[in-house]
Amino acid sequence: MSIYRSHSGEELSDEALLAGMAAGDDRAGATFIRRHQGRVYGVALAITADAAAAEDVAQETLIRAWRHADVFDPRRASVSTWLGSIARNLAIDALRVRRAVPVDPDSVEWLGMFDDRTAPDVAAERAESLAVVRAALDALPVEQRRALVRSAYFGQTATEIAAAEDIAVGTAKSRVRLGLARVRDLLASRETRDGVENRGERE
Repeated sequence: MSIYRSHSGEELSDEALLAGMAAGDDRAGATFIRRHQGRVYGVALAITADAAAAEDVAQETLIRAWRHADVFDPRRASVSTWLGSIARNLAIDALRVRRAVPVDPDSVEWLGMFDDRTAPDVAAERAESLAVVRAALDALPVEQRRALVRSAYFGQTATEIAAAEDIAVGTAKSRVRLGLARVRDLLASRETRDGVENRGERE
């Protein structure tokens, strides 16, 4: 029986829509997709930086949600968190495939690997941001920089980093954690310094 018999689809909760999808209710599935497709696409685009790849990831995310609607457990996570996890994992997998050609983490080449279709004004802003990130990374000890680039950009796990760098898994985790904390501190210091300089210019 359709869950729409006594409710408008847009009024139903995410959990109710998933229950309807699990029962084979196509209208529930259509409503669920309309409600979440934009958010899922946004997660995928933020990770892949590629519109076509993000569309593929978003589509596969929603297909998997439909297929596995019957096993969703609201006690473990909200629907949006559950969907976000699926999208994030698929996007990272897509990123690994796209960047399967090894790039040395110490090379600056990886910093320029973004969508060539980016608008000029956006590309200029991104280039400036990347220069800031590169400066922060250059300030790290080499072992922390390599581990952080492998983790944050290439999506490698601690186990994969450990194998690539010939170190223990615990060491890989520590290097990523320390490197990330250091970069955050450096970027925060830069923002504070720029804020003070801009205030001084206005005065």
